[in-house]
Amino acid sequence: DADVFVGLSVAGAVTPDMIKVMAKNPIVFAMANPEPEILPDQAKEVRDDIIMATGRSDFPNQINNVLGFPFIFRGALDVRATTINEEMKLAAVHAIARLAKEDVPDSVSQAYAGGKFKFGPEYIVPKPFDPRVLLWVAPAVAKAAMDSGVAQKPIEDFNAYKDKLEAMQGTSRSFIRGAINRVRTHSAENKHIPTIVFPEAHSERILRAITIIREEQIATPILVGYPDVVKEKIESLGIKNLDDVQIVHPSKHPGHEKYFKTFYDRRKRKGITLNEASRLMADPAYFAAMTVEMGDADAIITGATQNYADAVRPVLRTIGTTKDGVAGGLIIMVFKDKVLFFLDTTVNIDPTAEQLASLSLYAAEVAQFFGIKPKIAMLSFSNFTGMYSTPKKMQYAAQLVKQRYPDMVVDGEMQADTAINENIRKKFFPFSQIDGGANILMFPNLDSSNIGYKLVQQLSNGEVLGPFLMGVRKPAHVLQRSCSVEDIVNVAAITALHVQYHREMKRLNN
Repeated sequence: DADVFVGLSVAGAVTPDMIKVMAKNPIVFAMANPEPEILPDQAKEVRDDIIMATGRSDFPNQINNVLGFPFIFRGALDVRATTINEEMKLAAVHAIARLAKEDVPDSVSQAYAGGKFKFGPEYIVPKPFDPRVLLWVAPAVAKAAMDSGVAQKPIEDFNAYKDKLEAMQGTSRSFIRGAINRVRTHSAENKHIPTIVFPEAHSERILRAITIIREEQIATPILVGYPDVVKEKIESLGIKNLDDVQIVHPSKHPGHEKYFKTFYDRRKRKGITLNEASRLMADPAYFAAMTVEMGDADAIITGATQNYADAVRPVLRTIGTTKDGVAGGLIIMVFKDKVLFFLDTTVNIDPTAEQLASLSLYAAEVAQFFGIKPKIAMLSFSNFTGMYSTPKKMQYAAQLVKQRYPDMVVDGEMQADTAINENIRKKFFPFSQIDGGANILMFPNLDSSNIGYKLVQQLSNGEVLGPFLMGVRKPAHVLQRSCSVEDIVNVAAITALHVQYHREMKRLNN
């Protein structure tokens, strides 16, 4: 009738008959290596209510030193603990237990052949390579050391400490963490948290991302959809912290009539009838975009369940472009030692030189916002010859940028390796104005830009952020349909920054 068995002995020490007589929902930790005391398959044949763990990675619930030792040591060393005591060990255990009940990010699922993990008999502890374990266990251990009096160097700011730990996991995490911190600081100083509307409220990825967006205090999300359907989806996913999230029914919202009449007035000379305007405003995508246009939300994020062209169309038809009349897609690639901006990766199939010039200046503004001096390279298949139509177009685009902003660092046309590799530039093209390598890469057309960034994404350790929609009058960003939960959260963080920048520019211009 035992409730729990913890074994550190030899293979075969436990038989199926022994498992049979254990209490309801028995917990069995068969930790013998390399063969456990009883194999999970054998135990489950006689008890389908068993909760089982082993030390092996080929079975669910691997109990391994890698879940504890590195992070216990990290926390202990960071406070210069004189010993590792029982309080610190228990703190690690409790942190691991709490983390197991959290939503599991897609990056962890991908590391384990795309498996879906949710707290239950098959998932009672985090996976050994879950990057969040460091961020949960080390701070808990450090605090326990401080509380138990063995810390010689107490941590004064645990939020800053967690940021430091996250930065250890790579430049991209540090980049996003910096963005989130900027959002929080600005929100607190200005007493305004950005509101972001999501028209794909039925999407599991969107709902899971929104839980993180709320927890991280990035933004206040507004869901557009059919409340009963959305609430049922939230309940089926077991998401606990969305009970009070705002869910807007597009056709039943008090602003529906005002929205569709405003839309009709703006589009009636472009083939839109009043009935069609009313019908479109019952569509979550159009309605969500109109909430931004009418000032009832700060930004929209869409595209998780649609192809890009279909997702961007409502944004362009309701919010529209800036005075340049050109929109484009920007990808931010974060590497260990640099940040690169790729465009146009999503919108213009064959942009003109004028469009390329405008888009490159949008990208320059983004780079400057992140404290990066923009250096623009107009890319082509040749270096400074201008003999064919595409090189000529890129040369002219560079000239247009210079005409508008003489101090801007821009050059081209040039090949991609010339733009990035300083040794090539110095040896063969010392006259080029780009010193130290370009960071804004303007591609001649959509084919080359989309292929280029996706190749870099797959063949390097760089992390992709975006795409971000440039040249739209108000903050609006369109996701790739293949985006992960982390991608959505990252885009939300940058979108919140965009909102704050947009509001500040509007205030200054008024």
